[in-house]
Amino acid sequence: MSDNRVLIFDTTLRDGEQSPGCSMNIEEKLVIARQLEKLGVDVIEAGFPIASDGDFEAVRTVAREVRRPIICALARTSNDDVDRAWEALSEAAHPRIHVFIATSEIHMRDKLRMSKERVLQEAVRAVTRARGYCEDVEFSCEDATRSDWEFLVEVCKRAVEAGARTLNIPDTVGYTTPFEYAELITHLRRNVPGAELVRFSVHCHDDLGLAVANSLAAIRGGARQVECTVNGIGERAGNTAMEEVVMALRTRGEYFGGCDTAIVGKEIYPASRLLSSVIGVPVPPNKAVVGDNAFAHEAGIHQHGVLSNKLTYEIMTPESVGRASTELVLGKHSGRHAFGERLRELGFDPERIDFNQAFKRFKDLADAKKTVYNEDIEALVTDQLLRVEETVKLRNMHVVSGTFATPTATVEMEVKGDVRKVASMGTGPVDAIYSAIEQATGCKARLLKYQVSAVTSGIDAQGEVSVTLEEDGMRVIGQAADTDVLVASAKAYVHALNKLEQRHKVGVASLRGI
Repeated sequence: MSDNRVLIFDTTLRDGEQSPGCSMNIEEKLVIARQLEKLGVDVIEAGFPIASDGDFEAVRTVAREVRRPIICALARTSNDDVDRAWEALSEAAHPRIHVFIATSEIHMRDKLRMSKERVLQEAVRAVTRARGYCEDVEFSCEDATRSDWEFLVEVCKRAVEAGARTLNIPDTVGYTTPFEYAELITHLRRNVPGAELVRFSVHCHDDLGLAVANSLAAIRGGARQVECTVNGIGERAGNTAMEEVVMALRTRGEYFGGCDTAIVGKEIYPASRLLSSVIGVPVPPNKAVVGDNAFAHEAGIHQHGVLSNKLTYEIMTPESVGRASTELVLGKHSGRHAFGERLRELGFDPERIDFNQAFKRFKDLADAKKTVYNEDIEALVTDQLLRVEETVKLRNMHVVSGTFATPTATVEMEVKGDVRKVASMGTGPVDAIYSAIEQATGCKARLLKYQVSAVTSGIDAQGEVSVTLEEDGMRVIGQAADTDVLVASAKAYVHALNKLEQRHKVGVASLRGI
């Protein structure tokens, strides 16, 4: 295929979720999938159905609910994998089965314990079986960049003959370099019989910090699908960052021969913020495109240049990726209509949230803060989107702390309708709060991670808190935001407890892939 349209294959929900600490439950995956649909991605890889019942249900739910993009499920070459993938995808409007097998010498010998001929047979059988279910089949040569090039030609030839529509040439371990990768893609396009009938795809990891550079080089070599994740999350050092590839093509279109994507630029930043809130992993301030400092200027010479002409130091505008040119949004006198319009501008659909509750929380926030920023509203609405059924509720809380007092917290909790009041001491105010909540609820979960960040600048900024709890092998992330960081800390802990309760009900121990 020689067109200049580059498909964006988003694997945030599959490879991205495999990043340590980034697992998501079904409801969270659906929230992200809906944002990816608004973002304009072409393909959503929703999970690895054979990995767990949770992954299967997540793929099936996304396939049912998200209708515009292609919904993809990953499968190894075994019949069980392919059958399970199709079972999860069967209700999708546009299903794709993604079959993979390793082709490098080290993987075939030490992991698969298969000969080259056996790998060829497995590839053909799996693609053929997948084509029996749907027309859109993708085939991946795992660890392609450490594979023999001529063997790659042969396995790709067999996959095309069996009916694969997309050939993925992944840099599974982040081993290759840009020039080498472009040369490999060019070699395969020239030497695989039937290459003109398929789309070549690339899937890069960032072990050497080259994932985006390698993906862009592959586009120069003729690849027309990039497999990537929001914020670049993923195994080990992460995957290709979607936002960086998209904006590189958009900013340097002439260098890439006019190649572009169908991504809706103004949804990039909202997608980044939403994912960060869901997984509890903040975006580094110096992160390209979506980091807090991406459009910030501190040096005097830079400030002078930007004031004269933004193009002196900005190669793209904040508006082009969905960031507001002004931070000030709304105030306590703003009405429902203005609030609804601002939600739409920030990438939220007022019809998909409890608008009345969101507006009430906004008014409460406006009364508590001198200035309400876009980021405040994003945190507020994201917090609401991620709420789960509350079997445990925080009713009231009082904390005493300081250099003259032992930190003590008193909490009033409602646990399945039963109101309990407990006081406890701790090494600090947050420790005291969590100790009191543990006693009130009887929870024995282990706190693995506590993280707090300011949503905006200023002494009255909202604190955004993320906690990770583990109990009986189940790990969950709780989030909350509030102008009082201690209240946010308590709410985040309670959110995590409710997610644990929800997991116990459905019996899902993990949504991680393998």
